[in-house]
Amino acid sequence: MSTPNRLAQPSRRQLLLTAASMGAASLLAACGGGGSDTTETPRGGLGTSTSFASGPITGFGSIIVGGVRFDDSGASVEDDEGQGRGRDDLKLGVCVEIEGGRIDRALGLGVALRVVLGHSLLGPVGTVDAGGNTFTLLGQTVVVTTSTIFDDSITGGLAGIDPGDVVEAHALYDPATKRFVATRLELKTGANEYRLRGEVSELDRTAKTFKIGSELISYANVPSNGTQALLANGAFVRVRLLTAPVAGAWVATRLRVGLRALEVRNAEAEVEGTINVFTSLQSFEVNGLRVDATNAVFPNGTAGIQQGARVEVSGQIVEGVLVATRVKLEEPRLAKIEFEIHGTVSGLNTTAKTFALRGLTIWYGGTVEYRDGSEANLADGRRVEVKGVLAADRLRIEARRISFE
Repeated sequence: MSTPNRLAQPSRRQLLLTAASMGAASLLAACGGGGSDTTETPRGGLGTSTSFASGPITGFGSIIVGGVRFDDSGASVEDDEGQGRGRDDLKLGVCVEIEGGRIDRALGLGVALRVVLGHSLLGPVGTVDAGGNTFTLLGQTVVVTTSTIFDDSITGGLAGIDPGDVVEAHALYDPATKRFVATRLELKTGANEYRLRGEVSELDRTAKTFKIGSELISYANVPSNGTQALLANGAFVRVRLLTAPVAGAWVATRLRVGLRALEVRNAEAEVEGTINVFTSLQSFEVNGLRVDATNAVFPNGTAGIQQGARVEVSGQIVEGVLVATRVKLEEPRLAKIEFEIHGTVSGLNTTAKTFALRGLTIWYGGTVEYRDGSEANLADGRRVEVKGVLAADRLRIEARRISFE
């Protein structure tokens, strides 16, 4: 948004480059359940981190995670197995982990040096309950909310998903209900493996099987690297599966218990996720990360801060604990989440009241607050910031505020 003394201020690029020079961050798994994983080496360098963020992408400009705009122009992008991915994979609603430089909290800006995509679930759909806004995927219940992004491969929202479809669900795990709350859904064709996350039950060490939800998993073919010894009923695990069951069981090819271990000692943090363990208002876990909220500010109150609540936590990592300065309760699980997109207007249609912004269709035909301009100032080539919610048709963003930059 423009200011009267804009020319006298450091440029956004200068601020971001300054932040980048201050170091890199370590990672925390963003979309999944709690626990620690002692079998994996942390991605970030011990003692070298200055910030990290985790959660779904809620906007572009470059990418927005946890309320911070991260410039990802120089960042590497990879999946959670270390395989390189393209920047086109950074889509609205995708769950990511970000290594970055120091966060300018006053401006809400940072620099992403490394972006890791997290996949919660990938596999065939079982049943679809359109009335209940849920479907099952590999035995897990996935909840669709008014803020769930549907990829272009799906037409008509939940009605566009059929039993047997192979779907990738980016989602936040809700331990209170043992369900996944979807942030983005995509149809997948030609998948050569499935991915499943959830809590272990009916562990049988003799048969080397366990269940996640209703699905029986065989881990007999998983290499013995110490992971198997960590298995226990109630543990949260991540498994990769062959795409066809054998003798009534899905065959695991890889198994991880809990989340990746967090070895950051001192780093800024912006984490968005669900409270998976709640002890008190001063002590709980978000995405498996311990939070000390003893001295935190709760800007919208403490009512609703409980297991399963979706929160945004700001603070500092101190010896592996997030010492929170601010804990914000996000909107109720089924309420609409506000998205934020920065970019250049194109394809302006004054009749339909739409324009394109970073590959998204923006509709400005409703009640819109304008800043530093008016509707008459909209034109192709103008840079704007749009804040809005997902429309009921799942095809566009309904603008609530448009600011001219």
